[in-house]
Amino acid sequence: MAIPPLRDCDNRFQAQVPQCIHNYPMKYILVTGGVISGIGKGIIASSIGTILKSCGLRVTAIKIDPYINIDAGTFSPYEHGEVFVLNDGGEVDLDLGNYERFLDINLYKDNNITTGKIYQHVINKERHGDYMGKTVQVVPHITDAVQEWVMNQAKVPVDADKKEPQICVIELGGTIGDIEGMPFVEAFRQFQFKAKRENFCNIHVSLVPQPNATGEQKTKPTQNSVRALRGLGLSPDLIVCRSTKPIEMAVKEKISMFCHVEPEQVIFIHDVSSTYRVPLLLEEQGIIKYFKERLNLPIDDQPSDLLFKWKKMADRYERMLKTCSVALVGKYTKLSDCYTSVFKALEHSALAINHRLNLMYIDSTDLENNTEVENPVKFHQAWQKLCKADCILVPGGFGHRGTEGKLQAISWARKKKKPFLGVCLGMQLAVVEFARNCLNWQDANSTEFNPNTKNPVVIDMPEHNPGDMGGTMRLGERKTIFNTKDSILRKLYGDEVFVEERHRHRYEVNPELTHFFEDKGLRFVGHDTEGKRMEVIELNDHPYFIGGLSVPTCNVDVNCLLVTAMVTLVMTVFQKKNIPNQKEAEHRRGRAWKKQYKKKKWKKRHN
Repeated sequence: MAIPPLRDCDNRFQAQVPQCIHNYPMKYILVTGGVISGIGKGIIASSIGTILKSCGLRVTAIKIDPYINIDAGTFSPYEHGEVFVLNDGGEVDLDLGNYERFLDINLYKDNNITTGKIYQHVINKERHGDYMGKTVQVVPHITDAVQEWVMNQAKVPVDADKKEPQICVIELGGTIGDIEGMPFVEAFRQFQFKAKRENFCNIHVSLVPQPNATGEQKTKPTQNSVRALRGLGLSPDLIVCRSTKPIEMAVKEKISMFCHVEPEQVIFIHDVSSTYRVPLLLEEQGIIKYFKERLNLPIDDQPSDLLFKWKKMADRYERMLKTCSVALVGKYTKLSDCYTSVFKALEHSALAINHRLNLMYIDSTDLENNTEVENPVKFHQAWQKLCKADCILVPGGFGHRGTEGKLQAISWARKKKKPFLGVCLGMQLAVVEFARNCLNWQDANSTEFNPNTKNPVVIDMPEHNPGDMGGTMRLGERKTIFNTKDSILRKLYGDEVFVEERHRHRYEVNPELTHFFEDKGLRFVGHDTEGKRMEVIELNDHPYFIGGLSVPTCNVDVNCLLVTAMVTLVMTVFQKKNIPNQKEAEHRRGRAWKKQYKKKKWKKRHN
């Protein structure tokens, strides 16, 4: 079946560069946070970069995470959200994904600074004898290393034109006052004098809570946060106040008075329907004019066409009437940040075809047979969501927990001709499911979950399993070569011979068993440059059943072709065929409540 043509989304535009921009010193914008973590510093930093890029400036970004880990690669997604992978193989914080999407740039692993990286760098220099016998201390050696790292990385080109950036936006993770962040705060206290005032600006993001009991917006947390920041030697040039509802003018004047800043230096960002609104809120409050004067930028006061088109896109997003329902079956669904890049790829793909995304997170353990016995309502609610969804996506992950539920979802998609996309582990499990149910290999499995299986259809890669966990997977941008012209995916990529996508995995499909799958209709249409590693699967006689080892949702391109094609196919071909599935979902829900009712009745009778 032919794939309907894709339509481009409006959120990639080239800013018009003013003629007056010449070479001038690097400008640094430090974004700090107070009161609570997770306040939105990453989105605000990305939005500031977007605004400055719309003025014709070249912008780069650096994220500082004050944890001792070398990188984010060994984190559980519940710790800091998903691990975002870069072209060079860097496993970094999810905020770097926001930077890449907002700014349309390609960042590097050194754009993510951690305490572990800094200490490792300093200790290696000490072992090498670079400090000439001096006592190595936090001040000046750690703080100097931070400043040197920032200055060097700020000069690295991140745009397609490979020109040196002019603006560096730096986000300091955590909150002011955290003990682990103190060396970085001290480093920037010193750095503001090294860079000179006209080249350094500090933006402090704080919370303005509104207790339900009084309904009054409270400024005391912001006052205390700014006081703590000043006590450490940094004075905020802009105070960005986060709140659930728009902040009143009296609150702005109060913050201005008690925090010793002008009223125009206090900016409000309340909760909005879409993050696309944040750059517009900043621009409406005169942030372009402020940066022009504070950093002596040769730019116009008025925004370029980029922000007008950005506004048009944000308006279009809020006016969507039609919806596309996607079931995301994973094991980390309790925290949406665990699948940020997947959500963004789906959201952009739905926007590209003028639909609003209805993403239904399904905990894969809820689909398993054990849950039906222990909690039948939860079991049938999960299956109800799966039945009602227009398409199914199984993302990457690690560990045995929840894999049987994912296999159930994949089997459902295959049998019911439901559009399906498996990413990384999702692709590997699609192979396992096919082996069990179509090749009748009942114990087929991945050696990650069962090292003793008689049919190891997914195996580890010895060269990427040296013993250490961190930084040893197959990481970064890799080339996938198509071995046939008769491929849905190849057509999506414009009939290219090969594509380059980002990867993050330690296991692969067993190349010695691929011919068994090919004979039954599961084709391996893409492989690596050596022709041994299977990269892409497609199922015959199915409208859209595709899996890939790569993680295309981490690519800088807003429109992930695999996701956009699936969403487009659903909306143009399959949406009218979902009535039977909806009836089945309602039937399952009735069975669930009936079973739960009988269980309660039995307990009541025997108590």
